[in-house]
Amino acid sequence: MQLDVLVRAIDEVVAEGPEGCADPESIKELQVQSARLEAFATSATGAFDASGVWGLSGAKTAAAWLARAANQSGGQTRRTVRRARVLRHLSVLDNAWGEGSLSGAHVDAIVAVRNPRTQDALERDEEMLVAQAKKLPFETFIRALAYWEQLADPDGTEASAEERRARRDAYWVQTLGGTWVILAKLDELGGATVANALKPIEQAYYDAEYAEAKELLGRDPLTHELRRSPGQRRADALVELAVRAQTAPENGRRPEPLFTILVDYQTLLGRICQLEGGAGTPVTPDSIWTWLTSAYFERIVFTPGQRAEVSETARFFSGATRRAIEVRDQECAHPTCHEPVERCQVDHIVPWNLGGPTNQENGRLYCPFHNRQKGGRPPPPQEE
Repeated sequence: MQLDVLVRAIDEVVAEGPEGCADPESIKELQVQSARLEAFATSATGAFDASGVWGLSGAKTAAAWLARAANQSGGQTRRTVRRARVLRHLSVLDNAWGEGSLSGAHVDAIVAVRNPRTQDALERDEEMLVAQAKKLPFETFIRALAYWEQLADPDGTEASAEERRARRDAYWVQTLGGTWVILAKLDELGGATVANALKPIEQAYYDAEYAEAKELLGRDPLTHELRRSPGQRRADALVELAVRAQTAPENGRRPEPLFTILVDYQTLLGRICQLEGGAGTPVTPDSIWTWLTSAYFERIVFTPGQRAEVSETARFFSGATRRAIEVRDQECAHPTCHEPVERCQVDHIVPWNLGGPTNQENGRLYCPFHNRQKGGRPPPPQEE
């Protein structure tokens, strides 16, 4: 059987080791022969699909049989069967792939534009498209193919573009550890807008780190010798983009974080070091050092008699008194509510009009709803 010959030939090449094929000519030839073999395997799969032999095992489809037999994903085997079925109608493309002058990626791109509305135009223009695929760089050919599809199926391409825009999505969520996960799916224009804004920032980071590493090492640095990985630079570029957005409006200013560090009796038990706002995300002390020259730090004293407060007869909580209560409570004081500090008001436990003082001990955070209801947990315990 000819497959036995093929297996022995592959075994012989593999036995020589990859170093024996690491020269430019061998690499190119390997890619060509790999394409030829993939093309033949697809044609053979198409014949297998048409034969119906796969049904003898009880499989529903040839793709399902192949997924189990070859231990491949269902998506991969369905794509192979679809390739084979469409290639029966595209002999010029099939032959070009079989001779190794095109790759499977070229085939998938052309197969993807074939549908009932374009099949006549594709049959007419197949030879021209294959010729362009052989001649043009892959990315250039993909653009040309997209223009061809627009001309061949104007209504369909517009509908597809609108579907892609409708599928745009984004979310950001804070993990239990305090880090943020941000994922987005954007249409062509939206994605290009964001990418074009991020790329110059990322490139500026790369250039600065490259120059820094070169000066330190006395030679051109390797990628892994730079201070940040590509992913870290992209993440930092995204943050920088948000920072610049906040400085863009008139009178805008660069964001300056506010860190809350509580140092009192808790220093005997542990440390409290967190970002202001929300749930007060904890941060490590070492991570704060890089912000010492640009962030704000606040000092809060909870011991009576040693703190700066508004007058106890003042009508509203403000200044240091208000801030101390925000840091202490972190969220609405009602036992069933977890509204974060930025959505809460500071309320008197003993009402002001009944003589309740405006101080830390008589203040608590309440969201607007529970502030109106005037129900909730008792005041915080007092230190003896």
